[in-house]
Amino acid sequence: MPHLSMGHFYYLKAILCKRGSGYTACMNDADSFDKLALLRTAFNGLTEEELREMAALCDLRAYPAFHLLCREGAYEETFYVIASGQAIISKRIGDKEGERVLRTVTSGDLVGEMALIQHAPRSATVRTLTPLIALEMDKPHFEAMISRSPHMALDIIRITLSRLRENDQMMIADLQKTNRVLRQLDRNKLEFIQVAAHELRTPITVIKGYANLLKSNPTLSADPTLNPALEGILSGAERMHTVVNTMLDVTRVDNEMLEIRNSPILLKQWVGDVLSGLNKSASERAIEMVYQPEPDAAQLLVQGDPALLHKALYQLVVNAIKYTPDGGKVTITTRSAPLENQAPGVLVSVQDTGIGLDEEHHDLIFEKFYQAGEAAMHSSGTTSFKGGGPGLGLALVRGVARAHGGKVWVESSGHDEETFPGSTFHLWLPA
Repeated sequence: MPHLSMGHFYYLKAILCKRGSGYTACMNDADSFDKLALLRTAFNGLTEEELREMAALCDLRAYPAFHLLCREGAYEETFYVIASGQAIISKRIGDKEGERVLRTVTSGDLVGEMALIQHAPRSATVRTLTPLIALEMDKPHFEAMISRSPHMALDIIRITLSRLRENDQMMIADLQKTNRVLRQLDRNKLEFIQVAAHELRTPITVIKGYANLLKSNPTLSADPTLNPALEGILSGAERMHTVVNTMLDVTRVDNEMLEIRNSPILLKQWVGDVLSGLNKSASERAIEMVYQPEPDAAQLLVQGDPALLHKALYQLVVNAIKYTPDGGKVTITTRSAPLENQAPGVLVSVQDTGIGLDEEHHDLIFEKFYQAGEAAMHSSGTTSFKGGGPGLGLALVRGVARAHGGKVWVESSGHDEETFPGSTFHLWLPA
């Protein structure tokens, strides 16, 4: 039978209910049904004696169309062999997705054996699609037959494994389809980011140019009303320019178009330059920034692209300041740490005394646009407390780390805005 969705199921139900289910004829057929013939079809390995014993323990019952035979999550104690008619097996995927039809069962198929073997609730729902006759056995008799008949046990194992394999193949096909859709959506998103960033760059440059021109006018600069307004325009334009550049960097990361211009960088100078650029922002919120290089790392040289590495460390420190309350502390430590291939490496750690991060977010925060907090709490401030952002900074850090043959990860015991457990981000790079 072709694949039947739940939508098709309810549509068919409406039609058949108008026409009548044929249940009475089905009941008459049940009285004359040959149990042995059905069991021979369902269980190839059973002897005639075992078949007769099993037939004696089974009852034939007729059900109307759209009857609920098994309910997902319920503890039920009946094993079914479909004699005639059809039923569908469905599983609830989620609140939004609803139920998904897994397969259709018909004459000779087994239903409900897995729950009885595992002493577990039903893993799926079974509904009759047409008037149906089933051979039924209760749990005590089923368990007795399984224990006495190795042939029956082997047949059930074979049928169950075959069913699991079919389910796996179906799920793999669904995952492949979903992955194709997600890849296309990701490409569309990247293309939009790239186009939007390029479109924004020109007007931002114009705004900055004219604002600087106005600021250079002595009369306007001396005006106590206009000068702050010009400063605000320049500050906002610079913020927009930074965001646009980050957008373009992220698209280059995802398209594997980052151009690495390797040169030796003194570790101490690299960290110092980043911290000096953020001293003002940190001091405005009374956040102490401390650099603690270990003795073996004080004079280490990092091998990489100076501009990209500056951006990566800048994003990590900004992130630490952003999620640390006023009066907190951000500590940067560096030490020698060989890479996984035993090549020389350096580990840069950025530790804060902030709100922390639950484990479920530890990998996701490095994805584009991901926000661990609520979007409603978003603020445009670069380093304001819990200010959020476009969700691109940590994605850029990961891209830069990978492009240099390193990696980045986070450690945190969890999110708590009362005890402030903090987080530590580690950036591991060649040295």
